[in-house]
Amino acid sequence: MTELLKVEGLESGYGPIRVLHGTSMRVDEGEVVAVLGANGAGKSTLMKSVVGLIRPTAGSIAFRGKAIQSLPTEEIVRLGLTLVPEGRHAFAKLSVVDNLRMGAYARRDRTAVSNQLDELLERFPILAERRDQRAGTLSGGEQQQLVICRALMSKPSMILLDEPSLGLAPVMMDNVFEFVGELRDRDGLTVLLVEQSVSRALEIADRAYVLAGGKFTASGTAAEMAATGHEIEDSYLGGGTQ
Repeated sequence: MTELLKVEGLESGYGPIRVLHGTSMRVDEGEVVAVLGANGAGKSTLMKSVVGLIRPTAGSIAFRGKAIQSLPTEEIVRLGLTLVPEGRHAFAKLSVVDNLRMGAYARRDRTAVSNQLDELLERFPILAERRDQRAGTLSGGEQQQLVICRALMSKPSMILLDEPSLGLAPVMMDNVFEFVGELRDRDGLTVLLVEQSVSRALEIADRAYVLAGGKFTASGTAAEMAATGHEIEDSYLGGGTQ
């Protein structure tokens, strides 16, 4: 498989506080790769560092063989890499349609943008039904669907999802994980998925890494990781994580 994202010896954090300590990983084209870990493990810092929202202090990040660790976020998005951050972050006062259009801010092909917007609304009838409704009035699951679709409007080849199931009811979690699988199987996207929900993430992932204390402490195929799922939960996630 073609290597799409490669992270080597990454050190990153916030001011004097270092969160990631020499972190290395890879994601191949067409994979769903899960990053598992407890709160405070450094998962969001990893994602933000990859897309340029946090500037690493050491190490390298390559996307399609191109070094991106010093590039601005807008340029990284134009290369085909985008992030759906934790907490959804829909533009609450804007309509559903205007939220989707915001996702295409870096694109100049207006006709293609309009066509893609129509395709997404056709694919997700609940968004079409609420197209003129303010995003802040949507349910949590609907907002999560909206922000993932907004990310798709940037025309990415790889999408980073930071805790997409956080705070959702079980039925909405099912919908989100089904959607993540579709991103790979239907849309042909590569996905880096950050999750605390070990079992659910491993159901759709091809491979997984466990992040603890800013370092990867385990990695393997999803099947290998699922076989030691309870051990992972007890050792790294505090046990009982579903």
